[in-house]
Amino acid sequence: MKRIAIICIAALAGMAGAGGLESLEVFVKTVKTGRADFTQVVTSPVKEGQAPRAKTSSGTFEFSRPNRFKFIYNKPFEQSIVADGQTLWLFDADLNQVTARKQASTLGSTPAALIAAAPDLRALQADFALADAPDKDGLQWVAATPKSKDGQLQTVRVGFRVRDPATNQAAGLAALEILDSFGQRSLLTFNRFEINPALPGNSFQFKAPPGADIIRQ
Repeated sequence: MKRIAIICIAALAGMAGAGGLESLEVFVKTVKTGRADFTQVVTSPVKEGQAPRAKTSSGTFEFSRPNRFKFIYNKPFEQSIVADGQTLWLFDADLNQVTARKQASTLGSTPAALIAAAPDLRALQADFALADAPDKDGLQWVAATPKSKDGQLQTVRVGFRVRDPATNQAAGLAALEILDSFGQRSLLTFNRFEINPALPGNSFQFKAPPGADIIRQ
């Protein structure tokens, strides 16, 4: 176990001199589980004569590669997105409604595939055109353009934090920026990101709350 940990730390430290695409490759190869807090800001397209509108939400994020992850939104409304490896579950607490979709037909070219679902870079390149993007805000960025023209995504950018020698802050996932086909922009920033934490075996099991309406698609 010590040898594995040393190899993993050395690889992540090497991200300090890498570009965004290299950082993504190292991340996918070495980070098999992760846990973080997140803040999401969704900005709608600006209409003439109107000020920009932004909505902020926050919660927690966990994943176990491949194909298992969950976003738990705590504020301002309770919502859950859970992928258990077979089914993608979406739960809206206010409506007490669950939507269930088959993962195999849902995740391929989604932002979740970039950071949590894909087992390796080759799997990502089957669904995305990947390229280095300019460094910004102290992060290394990779741009991902879906190859399928049928989806609702225009582009996705993933930002990686490099190791800071002054603070010894570890390299890792820092941001996910999504631009959809309607011009809506979503920026997720990740804080207190934990690399390869030991997650309980039932972390990604979803059980519908009593009385919830379940819609299967």
